[in-house]
Amino acid sequence: MSSHIPQLRLDVITIFPEYLEPLRHALLGKAIEQGILQVGVHNLRDWGQGNHKSVDAPPLGGGPGMVMKPDVWGPALDAVAAGTSNTDELTTAAAHRNDKVRHDQRNDVAPRPYDARDVRDGEDPDAPLLLVPTPAGAPFTQADAQAWSRERHIVVACGRYEGIDQRVFEDAAQRYRVREVSIGDYVLIGGEVATLVIAEAVTRLIPGVLGNTQSHEDDSFSDGLLEAPSYTKPRSWRGIDAPEVLFSGDHGKVERWRRQASLARTQAIRPDLVAQARARDELTDEDTFYLDSRAVITGLDVLLDPRSWSKVRKRLRRELAKAGYRIDDATLTERSGPACFEPSMLEQVYEQEHGLPALDPLCQLEITGRTTLSNAEATKAVVAALPRGTQWVGTTRSLDSHE
Repeated sequence: MSSHIPQLRLDVITIFPEYLEPLRHALLGKAIEQGILQVGVHNLRDWGQGNHKSVDAPPLGGGPGMVMKPDVWGPALDAVAAGTSNTDELTTAAAHRNDKVRHDQRNDVAPRPYDARDVRDGEDPDAPLLLVPTPAGAPFTQADAQAWSRERHIVVACGRYEGIDQRVFEDAAQRYRVREVSIGDYVLIGGEVATLVIAEAVTRLIPGVLGNTQSHEDDSFSDGLLEAPSYTKPRSWRGIDAPEVLFSGDHGKVERWRRQASLARTQAIRPDLVAQARARDELTDEDTFYLDSRAVITGLDVLLDPRSWSKVRKRLRRELAKAGYRIDDATLTERSGPACFEPSMLEQVYEQEHGLPALDPLCQLEITGRTTLSNAEATKAVVAALPRGTQWVGTTRSLDSHE
């Protein structure tokens, strides 16, 4: 283990010390080994009363279950705050390779701790943070994890039965910054599982725990949204292809796809997060357009000179963007066979209007993109952006999902 001072001291008080064994494993174990994390596990029964080391009693006023006693918890929290408690210091479960140069070291990335801290008015910022997992607590969020990753000393009180006498936390506020916290709208047997969840969420954000800082900066909830889906090799697996854009080599396109995939996933699974991001004005104009628009394809048969296509395409992109139709791709292909929209009709109409056969060939125009317009309005916008008098027939249709 490294000899430098740990960046975080985590003390856990519980009647089941063995429940905290997972803290010794994987990245948390490695953080302990590197001296980034120090974990002490305290058995509450060391302060228990009587021959059976009792820690609970029936609730005042009657009711089911038992409540954990203040005259047990109070001394325990006093001792942990003062550093006088006998404790089992956890060591890493297995030795890790620490000679391999990690991403941030290789690229000389400076540590980027999060800025926010959880200190309220009237609180001593140097006091330990006391976390109390309870279904009655405030929801635990990624923002909490980020703020708590700046702490130097966190103590967790693991309740059992019907909980801990509330006076314990009122008293503890003299020595701690007390936070009652819930990891979800459900009830567990005790606080140990919640402690493991919180410990992982917080510790992984401490600089040096993960080898690549960006891997947690891009996490779900880090920017208020869910993370985009992830893919790796092979390119196609069991008939399912990875998104083509990920092979483009265009970092700008890849980042744009990831942002849009994040927005689409969040809108589908957690629309409340999108609503919150809108209310906080955290979405860009591009984000808002993507969420409010839908994917469409416009297919037209047109009489158009392919030699003018480059100029027409530029005009299409510019004019449609003004109208609220953003193009992803636009192609013009000269037809060499039967057309879906009766090309002879276009030619006949042209000849009737101009008194001579059409000089321009029949082409298929296909535009894919996103729009806030109705399908009919999108088609009109495309036609309006074509050279004046262009003969056309076709329509716009919506695609089934974000792509």
